[in-house]
Amino acid sequence: MAVFAVHYVYAAAEAPGRDIHRPDHRAWLNNLVDEGTVLTSGPYPDGTGALILVQEDSLDAVTKLFENDPFARENLLADKRIVEWVPTMGAFSS
Repeated sequence: MAVFAVHYVYAAAEAPGRDIHRPDHRAWLNNLVDEGTVLTSGPYPDGTGALILVQEDSLDAVTKLFENDPFARENLLADKRIVEWVPTMGAFSS
C-alpha cells in the first residue's frame, strides 16, 4: 500500500462550522486510525489547516474516502490537496 499526505487548508470564515463538526470529524478519523488507514493526523498550530497521513491502495481510493469526512461534507475546507508520499526513513518507511 502507498502512503498519501492529505493537506487541508482552513479559512477563518469556516471556523465556527469546524468547531461544530469537529467531534464528528475526529470520530471519523479515529475510526480510520483503528482500521489502520490513517497513520497520523493533526492540525497546524497556526490554524491554517491540517495534515493527515493515509495508507491506501490508490489516489482514487483516498479521494473517495475523504469525501466522507464531515468537514468535506459540510463544505468547511478552503482547499484540499492529496499527494502520494514516499517516506524513505523513520516511523513510516518500509
